[in-house]
Amino acid sequence: MKYLFLLGSFLSIATPAMAQEARETVITVVASGSRQVLSETGQSISVIGAEEIGLVQGPDLGRVLERVPGVTLTRNGGLGSFTGLRVRGADAEQLLVLIDGVRVADVAAPGGGHDLGTLMTGGIGKIELLRGSNSVVWGSQAMGGVLAVSSRELNGVEASAEYGAHDTLDGQVDAGLLGDGYSVGLSAGHTRSDGISSAAVGTEPDGLRQWRLGGRARMELAPGLSARVVGRYARTRLDIDGFPAPTYAFADTDEFQKARQISGRAGLDYSGKAIELRAGLALSDTRRRYYDPAFAAAPNYATFGRSTRADLGGRWRIHGGFELDFGADTEWTRFSSTFDAARRARQSSAHALLGWRGGPLSLAAGLRFDDHSRFGSEWTFGANGSLALGGAWRLRTSYGEGFKAPTLFQLHSDYGNALLSPERSRSYDLGIERGDRNAGLHLALTLFRRDSRDLIDFVSCFGVTSGICAGRPFGTYDNVARARAEGVELELGAQVSERVRAQAAWSWTRATNRTVGGVNRGNDLARRPRHALTASLDWRSPLRDLTLGADVRLVGDSFDDAGNRVRLDGHALATLRASLPVSEAIELFGRIENATDTRYETTAGYGTSGRAAFAGARARF
Repeated sequence: MKYLFLLGSFLSIATPAMAQEARETVITVVASGSRQVLSETGQSISVIGAEEIGLVQGPDLGRVLERVPGVTLTRNGGLGSFTGLRVRGADAEQLLVLIDGVRVADVAAPGGGHDLGTLMTGGIGKIELLRGSNSVVWGSQAMGGVLAVSSRELNGVEASAEYGAHDTLDGQVDAGLLGDGYSVGLSAGHTRSDGISSAAVGTEPDGLRQWRLGGRARMELAPGLSARVVGRYARTRLDIDGFPAPTYAFADTDEFQKARQISGRAGLDYSGKAIELRAGLALSDTRRRYYDPAFAAAPNYATFGRSTRADLGGRWRIHGGFELDFGADTEWTRFSSTFDAARRARQSSAHALLGWRGGPLSLAAGLRFDDHSRFGSEWTFGANGSLALGGAWRLRTSYGEGFKAPTLFQLHSDYGNALLSPERSRSYDLGIERGDRNAGLHLALTLFRRDSRDLIDFVSCFGVTSGICAGRPFGTYDNVARARAEGVELELGAQVSERVRAQAAWSWTRATNRTVGGVNRGNDLARRPRHALTASLDWRSPLRDLTLGADVRLVGDSFDDAGNRVRLDGHALATLRASLPVSEAIELFGRIENATDTRYETTAGYGTSGRAAFAGARARF
């Protein structure tokens, strides 16, 4: 807190130098599903643009996301390994992830979440993160928040490559063409690394290989009517460690996994004077195979998950400042594995969100109905408001309900329970904010709370053969848990002078087990540190615009288990960055991650990288 206070004092003293702040209108889609000015919603949303993503450098998306408040990461090893994003103390699987508007959850995974370790920064043009429950617009999984990633739209060609520690090579090419009524873009990338040992006690590095390809196109068919197509393909091989005989302790092995991910959407958009419409068909397909060469050349386990979604939505500008955002969709999901026969589910929904804007006040409230072929129906409600106070200050508040449908694995695998109900949440936040995080001066203070119930947890059936354990000798899933997360978020950002930019994001989150009668009631939820701070400073020197920057990440203590017996010590990491424009078209850049060579863990027993240096170049044509 001392360092945050000093930074805040510095920003206050420097305020006169920021009087000429140049800000752009920031647009978001995660609040209502339609394009909306950020200052007109009462929800907590951060938007990160392509310029900031490039400033951070490297393919690791996690280092970008840690620059906003309320988030912590857990990772099972080095670059490319499983990465979960916990927003305001929620489970990583309670975050809805969208890539170019497509839901990319792995419906074959036990928790049905998305592994952010397979998503690199290459080709990304914009990141939006909504913190808090918002199922009224987005339906299942939006309990902890919504992360929307959009690919770049550019006119020309940009190529970059970097090389560094652990024999890591990352290359990316983006090309696009913009014209009157059309745009088309393609991106391709490759990342490889010898990596580090996934097991903290191991010595054998576990490598990563990924190829990825993306594309998007838009064509105006008639005045106000356009067609859009987006698609993404990624193939990843990741070395992992296991539990070899005879000790069966976590250690070096030759095991590895392969993942193939395909997602895309094709649709039509219409924009008229009073109404906007969008309709489309989306697909998300994830296949994973796990290998252990010590036993066989063939995979010893494989999963297949597919989601197909048809959607219709839009906005009706009614009259007198009233607008209605609406939508309906149907999703078909399919899951199978080496040991589980194919299972299917269908979920259909409809929602409406009525908004009103009059002078300094913006209000919105909405309702959603979902019908699931396996557990029945679910209603959710949400409301938010924003009040402009003058001088770029505003008050904002929101209430949101969330739910997460049981996964097909939780319902129908060997451990499944067909009687499961959805997980549910209610979240509240209240904040005061000046500008936004991309403005010349940004200050934001937010209080939040989320109560979750009917959380699905694994129930051990060791020695129990009756009740829910009948026919389930190894255990099953049940709606047994409750939790509460509450805390404070603080953001500071300033264009201190023409050449200096400073920003910081701090959050204090207390996420606790509230299960009635549970042995862990009152304990902190696993892997939820209470304190997290990221502070950044960038200086563009007069010497050929050489830019020097530094990021500091401070994370508090946490526990690795529900019983709070295994402690994860807090840590401090520092990254030093530099970039030099050689010409209008060519830029050189480099960085040193974990400059102090700190030893730390985000998941007990899993390794993390020490000091690592990287250098690269970027060219634009």
